[in-house]
Amino acid sequence: MKILQVKRKTTYEKRHTVKMGELTTKVTYIKKYLFGLPIRTLHKYRETYYGEVKDCKDCMLFV
Repeated sequence: MKILQVKRKTTYEKRHTVKMGELTTKVTYIKKYLFGLPIRTLHKYRETYYGEVKDCKDCMLFV
């Protein structure tokens, strides 16, 4: 068993942008794990409909 690991997980989330309104997109989280327990999120990004990769700070979480 490794002490430190970095894992990537992709989920679908509903986001809200000013230009497009509600948006359902794939969001990828890169997290650091210590003994299998998540410590912190290193990076979070999303893929647009056109294949561009953007940072998630551009859009707000839609609740």
